[in-house]
Amino acid sequence: MKNLLFAFILLIPSSTIAQVIGPLTSTFDSFRQNGISSIATTGDTLWISPYLNRNIDNAPDWFRPSDVDSIENGIGRVFSLDVNQDTVVAGLGFTSATIAGSIPAGYGYYISIDGGDSWRFSDFLLDRYVDEDTTFVYGTTTYTRKRIIVPEQSPPYGVAFKGNVIFSVNWASGLLRSTDFGQSWERVVLPPFGVSELTPTRSDYYWFDCLNSSCSESQNVYDSVEDDNLKGFSILIDSKNRVWFGSAGGINYSENALTAPIEQIAWKNVTFTNSSTGLLARWIVTIKEDPATGKIWMNNWLAESSTSALGGQDSYGVVVTENGETFEQHLIGEKIHDFAFKDGYIFAAGDNGIFISDDGGNSWVKQPQIKSANAFLKSTTSFQSAAITTDRVWIGSDDGIISTDDYGKTWEINRLNFPLNGGNTYDSEAPSVETYAYPNPFSPTQHEIVRIRFDLDEASDTRIRIFDFGMNLVRELESGSFSTGSYEAIWDGLDGKGRQVASGAYF
Repeated sequence: MKNLLFAFILLIPSSTIAQVIGPLTSTFDSFRQNGISSIATTGDTLWISPYLNRNIDNAPDWFRPSDVDSIENGIGRVFSLDVNQDTVVAGLGFTSATIAGSIPAGYGYYISIDGGDSWRFSDFLLDRYVDEDTTFVYGTTTYTRKRIIVPEQSPPYGVAFKGNVIFSVNWASGLLRSTDFGQSWERVVLPPFGVSELTPTRSDYYWFDCLNSSCSESQNVYDSVEDDNLKGFSILIDSKNRVWFGSAGGINYSENALTAPIEQIAWKNVTFTNSSTGLLARWIVTIKEDPATGKIWMNNWLAESSTSALGGQDSYGVVVTENGETFEQHLIGEKIHDFAFKDGYIFAAGDNGIFISDDGGNSWVKQPQIKSANAFLKSTTSFQSAAITTDRVWIGSDDGIISTDDYGKTWEINRLNFPLNGGNTYDSEAPSVETYAYPNPFSPTQHEIVRIRFDLDEASDTRIRIFDFGMNLVRELESGSFSTGSYEAIWDGLDGKGRQVASGAYF
């Protein structure tokens, strides 16, 4: 009988799971962390954030680029991705420590045209000089723009490219465009908040900028920090070459933003008005096109404050449109992060689970807790990104990445479980251990379960028991005969009678 001894601190858990799963595959070449916020795919190739890991055809090993020092040895992390065949564009950000606390910031871009074998870095656009001209011409009128001299509050939440044109969405820096594939960047002019159309034939646009704290006086300054419709979340270049820009002020779409000079780009804007055929809310965080129908899908996130005339009337949810003028509303109340479309199925990944529709969104089925043959995800897992390869649908979460080749009937789970022996590609000299428990310490509001990893070098009868600090038996998870390999035991923090245990140290 093999007995396993481990120790950890527990903070009042609240789940109902206790089992052993395995044997598990502990590959040396894996991705780096389980929080997968961005996915981009082309054919059978999949790229994920935050460390530019690549997988081809659902292989057990993941590719790790070697020519990305800003990520490997620097502070940059991947905030957004776009890919087409061998070309990859990654928007990089970082967490900046300021007096006001930790703030996301823009860092730059990595661009590869050979499938990730080599990379070119493109620096983030800033106004570096005090005397730099910050006037701009739109139509025939000259306006003044506020200088942007720091990268804070400007992470690249979205990137999209077509041909030699790249768009980048950078919150406080607004919408950026490069027409020479990242060699240089320019700032794209957008409508002021609440203005339904921007056209170069008009010359009376007014971007509100406060001169004092009470805003009793103002001047016309193009200021993406002050104007909600200039603050960007998402970008899409659709199959008709229309450009869709999701902001904190609604959805903006343009017929000519891909090719026109900056001073000639025209936009239409739709914001939240509490209409049954309009947006559910004005924050547009993700925009995707269904390639089968050409319809544009977008999520809506709450934005109205209690002092707004529309306060309390907006809602989380999803809307879909063909023309940008009228919208169908779906999944009202659900905080959805991303979409994927395959063979008439629509996958919506959100905080509350994965929702699947096979009838264009008229009805949805929520997936039960995600399980595979030898693993499962926590019931509280948040699903944050989605994409398809040739034969699979991929969903990124805060607890790993999952995929299905049968439209959600069964799932495969890829999680980073640090090997007990031999380290991994990121830490080849990591110490070898026989067993460990994680997370440690344990917080029920964040973690839900404790995973206990152990290794058997030969087939054994194995007993897993948990004791309190006085060495009183609290719970026996499972006993039985297991073959050689690595395993994971799950403890939900309940004792043998199903009661929550008290906070403290357990062995």
